[in-house]
Order: sequence, then structure tokens, then C-alpha cells
Amino acid sequence: MPPILEAKHLNRHLGEGLTRVHALRDASLKIEQGKTYSIVGHSGSGKSTLLYLLGLLDRAESGSITLSGQATENLHDDERTELRNRFFGFVFQFHFLIKEFSVLDNVMIPMRKLGIKSPKAMRDTGMSLLDSVGLADKALRLGNQLSGGEQQRVAIARALANDPQVVLADEPTGNLDHKNAASVFELLSSISRERGNAFVMVSHNMQLAERCDVVMPMQDGRFLPAKG
Repeated sequence: MPPILEAKHLNRHLGEGLTRVHALRDASLKIEQGKTYSIVGHSGSGKSTLLYLLGLLDRAESGSITLSGQATENLHDDERTELRNRFFGFVFQFHFLIKEFSVLDNVMIPMRKLGIKSPKAMRDTGMSLLDSVGLADKALRLGNQLSGGEQQRVAIARALANDPQVVLADEPTGNLDHKNAASVFELLSSISRERGNAFVMVSHNMQLAERCDVVMPMQDGRFLPAKG
């Protein structure tokens, strides 16, 4: 089976002048559907830079990214945005909920951006996703009326709103205590396996990272030999 996401020879510099650094050096990877991946390494190793390139949130200076066989390097910004909204779900260290919105409205944001489903279908999907993360009973609460762990579970439901083929998570448990971190990771990985999408996580937490199918260590912008 061909990879759902493939990156070849990605290079990216960050900063200007004397502070300019080679953040990614000829990085390549393949992501298969239905598998979980962790990208690990010290701060500054290039993990988050890579994740932002993979998710089409930034552009590489050289190299290529292919999604389900579709090349992305020559796409215009609006084409990249449409593809990103349809193909990816994102979970970050901070949940970035809109606190003035209800929990359900927060989950519906990606569906409204994509603009495919009817209002009723969006509400039904949102409620189903909230049920899957154990928060259907809190759908009408405001985002700031939930605990930190609950807010991150809402962020997971939001990431799954458009049924993405790949979920990209940047330190998704980094702002949580040990118990909530383990719970959020288990939820992310189990939902990904059930839905058959790929799950790619950047993390400093080696205890959680090593529970993924494939562990990809990074150092100085390069991949070291993978584990798994």
C-alpha cells in the first residue's frame, strides 16, 4: 500500500543573519494509514518545524511533500488551505479553544471552514465526536468552563471534525499532568486506530512516544535510525 503522506529531502532555514539556523536538513519520511508515529528529540532538533511543513502550514525551501499521491509544492496558498482543511486534523500543546463559543461550536469550526456539510449534519457530527471523547453532556458549556484535560479532549474532537486522513499533534500532552497526558494520548491513538487514519505526534514524553508503532528520533534537523 502506498504511503498516505510522503516527504522527500525537506530543507528549511529559520531566522535571519547571524541567528539563521538550518532547522531541517534533507529530512524524508513515509507515513502509512492506520499507524501511529512519534517524532522525538531535544528542543531545536527540528521536530515542530517538520510538523508544520507536513501540515502545509509552512513551505520548505527544497524537497517535496505528497499527500495520497498528490504533489503539494506547486499549489497556490488557497489550494494548500483547502487541502489542509480536508486532509489534516491538528492538535497542539495548547487547545486554542474560542472561550466565547460553546464546546459544540468549537468542534464545528473546521466543518464550517470546509463548507461541505449542512448545519444539521455539522451539529450531528459534532455531537458524535463529543460523545467519542466523553463530553457530549457538556456540549453547550463554554470552553472556559472545562478543565484542562477536558479542553484538550475538545481539541481532539475538533481535529477529527472533517474525518482527516492524518492527525498531526504537536506536544498534545505537554500542558497536562501525568494522568491527563496518558488519557489524552490513549484517546488520540485509539481513535486513530479505530478510524484508520494516521497519527503523527511530536513529543518530549518518551514514555508515551514509545507506545507508538514507529518512533522517529531527530537530531540537528536530521532523522536518526527509526525505532519500530
